[in-house]
Amino acid sequence: MNQITMTGMVLQTAPVGEYDRRVVILTKEQGKISAFARGARKPNSPLVGVVNPFTFGQFTLYAGRSSYTIQSVHVENYFSELRDDIIAAYYGFYFMEYAMYFTKEANDEREMLKLLYQTLKALTNPNIPNRLIRYVFELKALCINGQAPQVFQCTCCGSTGHSMVFSPRKGGLVCTECDGDVIDGMRLNNSTLYTLQYVENSKIEHLYTFIVKENVLDELGRLMERYNDLYVDKRFKSLEILETLL
Repeated sequence: MNQITMTGMVLQTAPVGEYDRRVVILTKEQGKISAFARGARKPNSPLVGVVNPFTFGQFTLYAGRSSYTIQSVHVENYFSELRDDIIAAYYGFYFMEYAMYFTKEANDEREMLKLLYQTLKALTNPNIPNRLIRYVFELKALCINGQAPQVFQCTCCGSTGHSMVFSPRKGGLVCTECDGDVIDGMRLNNSTLYTLQYVENSKIEHLYTFIVKENVLDELGRLMERYNDLYVDKRFKSLEILETLL
């Protein structure tokens, strides 16, 4: 077996057998991988506590024929603040599950990994509303996956005129010349549209540097809910739990 080291974050962990864990890690080098943490459920195991969701660091693994086995972990961030705040924790679990849905094995997932890291950091900042973090994360994740809505011009004719509505079914903005068959058009506040454009255009490191007014936050929420309903074909258990807590 070959020993390799990867940088990544634990997305999910589950018990296997009497003492082991199966861990899903989003890595910089190999995308999403599955690995076994042998003996990780034994109290004296060096892997206890380092193969939990949110753990970010360097994973030393043995690559077998069909799976990886974790030998050791050098932790760079546990995001321990999230473990003391159940609401923030479930936002984090939702982001993990969302990333699980979109990412693939043997794929370049560096942008998604970076987005996850910056998003969890934002969750530890009390000055940024969790709802805003959620909508920014969802939109940027869709961008990374190539499913971002068109928020700069009409999806039908390419016009950049000012009078437009947002149609989730059309995949973004639609001008007055093309909106004859639009049945789900949303007239957006200028600040909402600017927020969408900023998120889509910005580097991940600059995403969580602003806040918005409550009416803009509500509008972003309605928009992202409708867009996710159409383009994300999955119900997330962590989100269902989160919604019962809010």
